[in-house]
Amino acid sequence: MTESDILHRYRLVIFDADDTLRRTTTPGKPCPHTPQEWELMPGVRDVLRLQAWNQAGGPFLGIASNQDQVAYGHLSLATARDLLRDLTRAAAGCVPGDQALQLCPHALEVACTCRKPEPGMLLAIMNHYGVDPGHTLYVGNHEVDREAAARAGTAFCWSHELFGYRV
Repeated sequence: MTESDILHRYRLVIFDADDTLRRTTTPGKPCPHTPQEWELMPGVRDVLRLQAWNQAGGPFLGIASNQDQVAYGHLSLATARDLLRDLTRAAAGCVPGDQALQLCPHALEVACTCRKPEPGMLLAIMNHYGVDPGHTLYVGNHEVDREAAARAGTAFCWSHELFGYRV
């Protein structure tokens, strides 16, 4: 089964951002703080540009990303959102609305319903598009991503399997 076949099986595909679609180019930073500090992961653009995202009927695209660096003051919430918009534009050639670009800005030590593995961000994106869990795929690179998908009731795919890069 090709990458395109996998993506076409779902009306909504939600992606993690860091180390799934992009990687930080500045050593020691878990996520970029500026536009110059990231690049796409190998194969991401090639796979995602095969789809006509966010057209009537789907497939629809969303992002769900833990961004605790906002809470620690390393970047603003507005900058984190702008970086996610830049990411979807570079990777998929589209920019979904803000409701489809969910991020958790809370510090690691703060309990919340959005920080993965909690399903809050995935549920918000599904609600935004009106797509149920059975028609949703979450793509990520970490065990918290797999667990968030399970808690939201969605299918899950490891990013390195979809995009073909080494972990």
